[in-house]
Amino acid sequence: MSGPVLTIELAQAVPPTVIQRLREFLIRSSAHCEEKRVGEYDLNVHAESLGITDTGGVDGRRPIMVSVTGPGMGDEAAFEAEHADQGDQELRLSFTPTHAVAVIAFCNSTVDHVVTVLLTAAIMDLTGGVANAELGEDQVPTVTELPGIIAVTADPWPAAYGSAEFLRAWTEQPGFRLVK
Repeated sequence: MSGPVLTIELAQAVPPTVIQRLREFLIRSSAHCEEKRVGEYDLNVHAESLGITDTGGVDGRRPIMVSVTGPGMGDEAAFEAEHADQGDQELRLSFTPTHAVAVIAFCNSTVDHVVTVLLTAAIMDLTGGVANAELGEDQVPTVTELPGIIAVTADPWPAAYGSAEFLRAWTEQPGFRLVK
């Protein structure tokens, strides 16, 4: 995967009614939406559907995968592997994640970073949860002061945990870009 990735940490499984609303939202927001399994979607997201008008000259249809993971949802092994080296997230989040939603871009232009963040924020509006974003050392001072930030950690690597409000505010910062 060559583009940025964000994770939404969840305290419980995503209910079927929320999965249905997520599916409907992704269909409305995309030129192409293929459901690989319940909770996993291969998309070409319309950047304009997220309010992005400047695509930097690239096609506004951005390739993204959205995948709900965790027990009973599929990709349990991926969920376990991703969380094995996270440490005790309950200290940071006030809960231990049981499920997650991964938002994965397949391209790495500036617009892909913004699409990934704004799509993640829109998904959080439906699912709840806390965004988990890796940071570069130079990004730590910037994100620490943003609204909706819950925690910033340095170990095992710099990361920010925050709300959808945090994600949206972060995209407004000069030079915004996700690490991965």
